[in-house]
Amino acid sequence: MESPTWDQQSIVTFLVLYVDDILLIGNYVPTLQSVKNWLSKCFQMKDLGEAAYILEIDPSGLSDLVKVHILSKYIYQHGIVLSKTQCPVSSQDQDKMKSVPYASAIGSIMYAMLCTRPDVAYSVSVKNILKYLRRTKDMFLVFGGSEDEISVTGYSDASFQTDRDDFRSQSGYVFTLNGGAISWKSSKQDTITDSTTEAEYIAASDAAKEVVWLRNFLSDLRVVAVGV
Repeated sequence: MESPTWDQQSIVTFLVLYVDDILLIGNYVPTLQSVKNWLSKCFQMKDLGEAAYILEIDPSGLSDLVKVHILSKYIYQHGIVLSKTQCPVSSQDQDKMKSVPYASAIGSIMYAMLCTRPDVAYSVSVKNILKYLRRTKDMFLVFGGSEDEISVTGYSDASFQTDRDDFRSQSGYVFTLNGGAISWKSSKQDTITDSTTEAEYIAASDAAKEVVWLRNFLSDLRVVAVGV
């Protein structure tokens, strides 16, 4: 669709598909509408209007899943260092733990961490995480920066032999796009390291793989120049 005030080459439209859900993103509303009209002619679809939630994530902040569901439901005892030795041994303790929705709480926290909350990627105490999320429920990721260049900045770190059971270290990285976090990870390393230097090298290697993927992905969008 042509417009006297817009150059065709400056109009950008992205179609994001997840199973049977489509999210349209662009910088020119008439073009977005023409894409929706074309799709409706090709497929049976329903236009839900402006996106309010994306995969149960509220773009304006923390999802209702975290703000309401888990914060009001799960209460746990404080524990900073976790180990297999803390697992219930007696049948009485095991039966007691069956009524504690620990796995469900972890799953809810992980969903928030993967989608909108990189600040809880490396945490130990479930109860402390829930308290922290309650205090910071109005915080959210902010994106912006220069319109002429996309700048990707990355950080990596390692924590040496933090696992009390198998003595494995922890790797972590975070990448920002013009100041807003877009990719993050905190996970236990696959091998046992003998020094902090070795653990740092493994963490840096994981981060390097991620930045190569990010650079290729952003370059393929062909919107603006990418600086890494």
